[in-house]
Amino acid sequence: MPRSTSPDDTAPSSSTDAGAPSRFSAPRVSLWLGVAVCAVAFAYGAWQRRWIADDGLIVLRTVRNLLAGNGPVFNVGERVEVNTSAAWTYLIWFFSWISGVQTEYVVLTVALVLSVAAIPLAMLGTARLYKGGAGWSRLRGSGLLLLPAGGLVYMALPPARDFATSGLEVSLTIFWVALLWWLAVAWSQADRDPVERRDVIRYWTLTLSTAFVAGLSWLVRPEMALVGGLVLLVMFAAPIGWRLRLGITAAGGFLPVAYQIFRMGYYGLPVPNTAVAKDATGSKWGQGFTYLMNLVEPYSLWLPVLALLLAMPLLLLPARGARAPLTGRFRLPHGGARGLRDQLQRPAVIVAVMFLGGVAETLYWLRQGGDFMSGRVLLAPLFLLLLPVMVIPLRIPARQPGDSKVRGFARLAGGTAGAAIAAVLWVLVIGWALHATTLRGQPDGTSIGRTGIVDERAFYSLQTGHAHPITADDYLDYPRMQALQEILRQTPRGGVYLPSIDYDWWFIDPLPYPRPDDVPLRQTVFFTNLGMTGMNLPLDVRVWDQIGLAWPMASHTARLEDGRIGHDKDMFPDWAVAEAKAYPKRPALPGFIDPDWVNQSRVALTCPQIQQLQASYSAPLTFDLFKRNLKLSYANYKLRIDRVPEYTLRMCRLDVPPPLTDDQKSMPKP
Repeated sequence: MPRSTSPDDTAPSSSTDAGAPSRFSAPRVSLWLGVAVCAVAFAYGAWQRRWIADDGLIVLRTVRNLLAGNGPVFNVGERVEVNTSAAWTYLIWFFSWISGVQTEYVVLTVALVLSVAAIPLAMLGTARLYKGGAGWSRLRGSGLLLLPAGGLVYMALPPARDFATSGLEVSLTIFWVALLWWLAVAWSQADRDPVERRDVIRYWTLTLSTAFVAGLSWLVRPEMALVGGLVLLVMFAAPIGWRLRLGITAAGGFLPVAYQIFRMGYYGLPVPNTAVAKDATGSKWGQGFTYLMNLVEPYSLWLPVLALLLAMPLLLLPARGARAPLTGRFRLPHGGARGLRDQLQRPAVIVAVMFLGGVAETLYWLRQGGDFMSGRVLLAPLFLLLLPVMVIPLRIPARQPGDSKVRGFARLAGGTAGAAIAAVLWVLVIGWALHATTLRGQPDGTSIGRTGIVDERAFYSLQTGHAHPITADDYLDYPRMQALQEILRQTPRGGVYLPSIDYDWWFIDPLPYPRPDDVPLRQTVFFTNLGMTGMNLPLDVRVWDQIGLAWPMASHTARLEDGRIGHDKDMFPDWAVAEAKAYPKRPALPGFIDPDWVNQSRVALTCPQIQQLQASYSAPLTFDLFKRNLKLSYANYKLRIDRVPEYTLRMCRLDVPPPLTDDQKSMPKP
């Protein structure tokens, strides 16, 4: 159905028109100047706070295994998806493979480039809202400057600059959001009934590209499917032909569906193991609001957000003789559902969808309880909410005939007073941004208090003694790391290595000697900090954690209600000793581990549900196992075991072994 037009839509615009934009028009010059300033300022700010987080190094251990031919795994022989963002993992692997550069420097470069590029791309997407028809001259009767606003708010926040180079997928996420925003706005302004063949090809390319990028949401971060899915839904429901709908379905769905089949068959789960470890469907609203306030209060983030909200009516209400930039060709729907569908390919709809996506993402993380890293998971939702005001139009009105007929708020917004109020609010945002850039980060951010939230960059800078910890070698100065490397060299016969309260040594529970045939000769480190540990150890050393990011036995336990957010799975080391088949008796067994619990854990590991889970990720991968994993992946995801082995035995309806005697708990006397 052809889109309705108005004389303003079809009126030709020539270079001789008084209001037509030139190459050096005020809107264009102000926009590109703002883009350049923001890009340079964010690059400088991010570089000044450059680092790679311990969790960022987790990705690099997987990349090392990919480069070594072991597959996308963290521990050799265990198919566990330790990274939430599949797209980030393979992006870093690709650039590491093609460049041959040390992976830490690859991830630092890629993260910085994507973070810096996201701000200008988002600004250009927002600037498109004020183009169309006769371009920026559509706001007739007023001079127009397009000035940075929302981008300044984002980049001024210390957490935004921290996570620009952290090695985590935040940089990819905001770049993906910016790219989807730019494409979706362009799609909303495109003519869906082109006549010329060249225009048809351009429209199809734009539509399918937008659908493809929207479909990547599931691979960028699973919860981002809320945003990408909304965009795909709007595009699919728009009044387009069935062939284009099939194209949108294929472009948006092929890659995520193909990877999902691979994930379920290869890993035996429908989601990354991190979603199981952190109970992505869990609920901790109270902690979520604490996390929100942890980002808002120290930086007075409410101030620029309130200023931009107050400025919105003044900015988006059309000047005299012009249409509102978000409505453009909008018409009230006629003809029921079909009339409503005719309005879907509009900039206003895209703005609403992305803003709704930002609200949904914020609510999701409030429900989830946030994260232990200050600000990290709220950066992408904030970026989404700021998209409509990444740049704002500041009008310099000129009095025209007929102004006296304009009354009320429209006269205020379109007049000198409205422009002055908008300018004051913009200056307020600038002043806040300049102040925020002087803040180091969270007050007392290096200590883990009752909230469990910490300024991660400051914490690791303090603990390692490096202002910019980037490489795995930098983390060797973290407590316990050098002692761990030394003790592993001294005990090549294998066993389970457990941290002690003394940072200079580790407990060792060795493998039995002589070693039975079913006990592999392997060193297993049981420690929370997977990134620095995994990157500083050979790939044949297995690294497990009590949180469950790399160890399914821990990830499939129940979430502790009062546990530290992001660390509220805390598996007992007795299970690690039992699964690794280390020596279960004293004095080889450390004193804080109960031989009875080790014995009960050993029996609990024979539970059919647990054996099914273990086989899904550790048995040799065959086509039959791949098919079985596809069928049972959801059952594996739902499985929960208890940290207390006796309770797991009762859940599995297995007999609880009788308590061991003193002789059975100790090594035989010589």
